[in-house]
Amino acid sequence: MSEIRTFSVAPDDDGIRLDRWFKRHLPDTSFTTVAKWARTGQLRVDGARATPGDRIAAGQTLRVPPPEPVPLAGKPKRERPPLSDDEIAFARELVIHRDAQALVLNKPPGLATQGGTKTVSHVDGLLDALQFEAEGRPKLVHRLDKDTSGALLVARTSRAAAFFAKTFSGRTAKKVYWALVVGVPSIEDGMVDLPLAKQPGTGGEKMHVDEADGMPSRSRYRVIERAGNRAAWIELTPYTGRTHQLRVHMAAIGHPIVGDGKYGGPAAFLTGGISRKMHLHSRRIAVDHPDGGKIDVEAELPQHFAESLAGLGFDQMLGNMMPLDTPAPPTKAEQKAKAKAHAKSVRKDRKGERRNRGSVAAPGKAGRTRGGKSSTKKR
Repeated sequence: MSEIRTFSVAPDDDGIRLDRWFKRHLPDTSFTTVAKWARTGQLRVDGARATPGDRIAAGQTLRVPPPEPVPLAGKPKRERPPLSDDEIAFARELVIHRDAQALVLNKPPGLATQGGTKTVSHVDGLLDALQFEAEGRPKLVHRLDKDTSGALLVARTSRAAAFFAKTFSGRTAKKVYWALVVGVPSIEDGMVDLPLAKQPGTGGEKMHVDEADGMPSRSRYRVIERAGNRAAWIELTPYTGRTHQLRVHMAAIGHPIVGDGKYGGPAAFLTGGISRKMHLHSRRIAVDHPDGGKIDVEAELPQHFAESLAGLGFDQMLGNMMPLDTPAPPTKAEQKAKAKAHAKSVRKDRKGERRNRGSVAAPGKAGRTRGGKSSTKKR
């Protein structure tokens, strides 16, 4: 009888999603099986229940149930259907950067990054067309929402995939988004610092602000240009990587992204010929390269976004002229720690000063007795 299996997360797997770990190390285990194990509480990370989308860290222990029994006749391994010439041509047209270790694609809106229930067309299904001269199939290292367009990084080797996973989990990768939002934020350069959690009753498909139990989430926005009080074109930089983070944060401060009915409701749509599609675009990605140096790539806007900017009288050149983003301001916890360290340093310096004053005799005090009178008698 098969027994429960335990595995230790290797350094090369640090920061990857749990479902990705199964694809690497237990490829015969289907996503459906992994999801069932998670749903029934059989899948654990360091003893705690886990879900396929959780990210794992080096050194953690995975508790995995025994393999599912295979029918006697044997279950044929499902193979990906071959891509048509049109699909291959379409996939290759998405490539905007290519080197020995990585590809960057300009993902169009409406194309999912990975497959799922009722999702048969996705980037992951097109990766066979992007192998080119490499030995293995390219690997996804992060995702964009289905209706979000723009720069998507893909690793071409297992070494690159592990390197990029660590880079993304360590938050050293820089991602810049462009968005069109309803209304104009009162602060032109602001930080949204609101914890996020899965909204109960949505099956994890929707997020919401949860001050009590949410995960720390921070997004910076900068207004590039405004159309009166009707709309604003903004630059967004996420400093954490929560699901739907930018969309939830902008809706939470009263400026939903145009076309995002999921979080903005009817108020997320503009009249006057502005497209009802999502106006969120991964404009730029900058990340360290596994072989040294950097990958720094910009993705052109999709047609509907470019037309909306033009329709509102915005000049795309203004977005390109924005100064480079500065490092994220410190969190409240970091500010407290810094203030505490400074106060401790000041107290230490003052203590040292008092000690030094006590070790030097004051002028006019020499030769005096405890009573304060001179010890020399008159003759």
